[in-house]
Amino acid sequence: MTVKAYVLPGTVYFDLAPKGGGQPYRIFLFMPKGEPPAEGWPLLVMTDGNATFPFAVASLVTQAPYPTGTNIDWGVIAAIGYPSDEPYDALRRAWDLGPPPIKSYPPYFQGGPPVRIGGTGELLDLIEKQLLPRLADMVRLDAARRSLFGHSFGGLFTLYALFERPALFANWVAASPTIYWEGCEILNNERRRQRVAGHTAFLHLSAGEYEGDKLAPFQYRNEDAASRLEKRKAERTVALAQEMAERLNDPEDGIRTRFELFAGHTHMSVLGPAVNRAVSIAFEVVDKNAR
Repeated sequence: MTVKAYVLPGTVYFDLAPKGGGQPYRIFLFMPKGEPPAEGWPLLVMTDGNATFPFAVASLVTQAPYPTGTNIDWGVIAAIGYPSDEPYDALRRAWDLGPPPIKSYPPYFQGGPPVRIGGTGELLDLIEKQLLPRLADMVRLDAARRSLFGHSFGGLFTLYALFERPALFANWVAASPTIYWEGCEILNNERRRQRVAGHTAFLHLSAGEYEGDKLAPFQYRNEDAASRLEKRKAERTVALAQEMAERLNDPEDGIRTRFELFAGHTHMSVLGPAVNRAVSIAFEVVDKNAR
């Protein structure tokens, strides 16, 4: 029996090096077949691309052929990852997705390099000044229908990007954002957030049911159940996301929000349904007559 490597049909990737120097990013890309609509395809940009891209492509290609049953149409997915076969690059994502101030933490393992955060502005620059123009050269895109998705630290990055450059995307999807990080430093970004006259962003915040004051039933069997529960209660992922959604929901002030709790899910298992929700937001069927 001969076995061969499998690739996701319709997908490609390319490496993109920052103009200011540094290690390249791997951009995983899906583009629909055929001619784009006159206004261009909607676009979904994702962080943690090695992990999130397969979920997103599978979600889109199984639903877009049946728009009357799914309310999802075709579009372009561009996921920002790293030249690796692993789902996550812990060191690089800490720097890329952890907002300022710049800080160093102890290594993940003995003898390893220190863990640094604070590089979100650099990644945001790469998205705005390199990635989006590169994609626009490759395929016709609808600049009014761009969405950004991030989970966990990626969700925190999504919030940071929204508060700093609200007009860059129309939809912002922050799943299980680590709002608690660094004493809820992101709330300072929220308080001084930028506003763009005439632009109203949509922010979707979410979390898994078992990211609050209770663990998943199976987790109570684990030896670390007590410490894990205390950590979840301290992080307050569900409560902080829900409170932010309620606080920011003011279209007249530039943001419309929604909070969603994914029943039965933990911080890691929620990735699948959260990506599926991002796909439904980014590629929602729109009434052409209403544009």
